[in-house]
Amino acid sequence: MPELSRQQKAYVLFTRYEGNPIMTPEDWPYPTNAVFNPAAAKLNSEVLLLIRVEDMRGFSHLTVARSADGFTNWEIDPTPTFEADQSSREERWGLEDPRIVWLEEQKQFAVTYVSFSEGGPVVSLAITKNFKAFARLGSLLPPEDKDACLFPRRFNGRFALIHRPIVRGEAHMWISFSPDLKHWGDHRPLIRTRHAYWDCHRVGLACQPIETPHGWMLFYHGVRSTTAGAIYRVGLALLDLNSPWRVLRRSDEWVLGPRAPYERIGDVGDVIFPSGAVVYKETDQLNLYYGAADSAIAVATAKLSDCIDYLMSCPQVEE
Repeated sequence: MPELSRQQKAYVLFTRYEGNPIMTPEDWPYPTNAVFNPAAAKLNSEVLLLIRVEDMRGFSHLTVARSADGFTNWEIDPTPTFEADQSSREERWGLEDPRIVWLEEQKQFAVTYVSFSEGGPVVSLAITKNFKAFARLGSLLPPEDKDACLFPRRFNGRFALIHRPIVRGEAHMWISFSPDLKHWGDHRPLIRTRHAYWDCHRVGLACQPIETPHGWMLFYHGVRSTTAGAIYRVGLALLDLNSPWRVLRRSDEWVLGPRAPYERIGDVGDVIFPSGAVVYKETDQLNLYYGAADSAIAVATAKLSDCIDYLMSCPQVEE
């Protein structure tokens, strides 16, 4: 059998779960318009999703769902798990799109999320040990900023944050550093949009960075605007393990794009928006959880080794 080309590898890298979508508004224990863009983590031998839930006003909050196998029998918290602080100007119009990492040094989970303030969307941070009690650390950077996640460990004594500010009207991914999670600096572009490509109009972080022996594997969403509307697809990049501001490789093609009806039809059509992943190193499996058409939640699976093999075949990035 002939060796697959890189584009062929990209096309078959992920397999959609046959039971997709795994959660819809109809599954919810209280009235809601849409459920999407879940963060993901392992906790007590279960898969935990922290899900964006949009209410009937158009405001969002976060609710936890748990599953033993990560696909079925989801136990959804009966009431919202993490709601906007109505006394805070930062969260006046809700919160959304979380990402989760385990901070080994602090022995806690860090949850970055987007708060909607009077000045626009801002990146905020909360910490938790059990996803029942949360400590808010507040906003990290000024608006307009989205699509953020911390790395799980420091680099030369500093925390690192990937985020997507709007600078001069441009929507590139940036990386910033902090000694204390409060004061941020050394801001620099990380992954830029590419003219005429599938990711030519906006790029933003997808799920949390995944550490591999070759570097940090980064899933990101890319947006192309068309006469029929925007299309959100997913690409891959590889960052240096010890210097994450260095991009080593980046996929020319997308690895997951809207094809299924639940990805193409919804509140916002033609959207695949991953914001959480779970890795099972013992079985070489990666589960990528995503919002589908801003209306429901789906999951696609891949072999971790295949993702790495594909990335290592992608073009090297010139510095």
